[in-house]
Amino acid sequence: MTNIRRALEAAAAGGSTTALWSWGRGQNGVLGIGNLTNYSSPKQVGADGDWFDSKVNSGYQTTFVVKPDGTLWAWGDGNDGMGGWGDLLDRSSPIQIGALTDWSVCWAGSGLGAALKTDGTLWTWGNGGFGRLGLGNTTAYSSPKQVGSLTDWKYISAGPDGGSNHVLAVKTDGTLWAWGGGTNGKLGLGNTTNYSSPVQVGSLTDWKTPWAGSASSACVKTDGTLWTWGDGGNGQLGLGNVTSYSSPKQVGSLTNWSTISSGFRRWLAIKTDGTMWFWGKNSYGAGGTGNTTDYSSPVQVGALTTWSQAVANQKSSTALRTDGTLWAFGWNNWGQLGQGNLTNYSSPKQVGALTTWTAITGGRYFPMGTIDG
Repeated sequence: MTNIRRALEAAAAGGSTTALWSWGRGQNGVLGIGNLTNYSSPKQVGADGDWFDSKVNSGYQTTFVVKPDGTLWAWGDGNDGMGGWGDLLDRSSPIQIGALTDWSVCWAGSGLGAALKTDGTLWTWGNGGFGRLGLGNTTAYSSPKQVGSLTDWKYISAGPDGGSNHVLAVKTDGTLWAWGGGTNGKLGLGNTTNYSSPVQVGSLTDWKTPWAGSASSACVKTDGTLWTWGDGGNGQLGLGNVTSYSSPKQVGSLTNWSTISSGFRRWLAIKTDGTMWFWGKNSYGAGGTGNTTDYSSPVQVGALTTWSQAVANQKSSTALRTDGTLWAFGWNNWGQLGQGNLTNYSSPKQVGALTTWTAITGGRYFPMGTIDG
């Protein structure tokens, strides 16, 4: 999501407002620039100011955007109706979903889209397999459908990886809910059952920001502790082993976890002290640790304390620093590291020289970022 304060300051100073940029694999039109071409350097989506104060989220092969006027937009893969346009077509440029102006938050998952409205209602669309839409069935829908009738949804996360098929959500009362595929216990419900409607995870009311990952899940609580569950292969739960757990388990005892993001069987996290941490599968150096070693417990990426955001794409990663610089590392087969080449890097490498990046998101092989200028 964009940094609202920096965007407002840029506008007040007379500069151009927020611009959106994308790069990497262009399959299905996921870059939003009107073609299917791969780009190894950032390319602008639309014109300056088109995305000012917008909320952007990219998933497996689709991107969704909520604009300041409350309209919902998308581009990329339309298979199973996951574009939300009412058909199964791909779109290589942004197109509005319906005509409503009361959308507030969006999320792109594997085969589905999800969004919240300003009235606190939750809506999903796309592939209904495993019950991942939460609509009580396994039917595919090509337009948004309301999940139940409740108006107290606050935060959502749909697994962005190709092997993901579940959704996590937190309500305004701090309760955690899950639905979809239960393989490896990734719903946190103490079993491996699939659920096609939201089910509460335990009874606690201190959950804050969940993330539905690749065959696993994680959530930061309001006290700053980090919890994981699901498939522990490659050490992706960060618990010091490769065991799978079907209920949440605390990662260490620290209380300074801030943000988390999942790629293919791995996680990146930022702590409140500005350090960046990695654990899980480290193929192609996607953990940024300078090697390709898997880690079953969190390990710090370098020694810097100036990281503000990290996004784990499927086998690559992008991260922002507090100075507005953008960095990337991992697999670069499609140019998704934005370096102008196809070289893999196992340690963070700066993307260009700009210091005005404000936010990042990313899908399977295509990062996106916003710039204030």
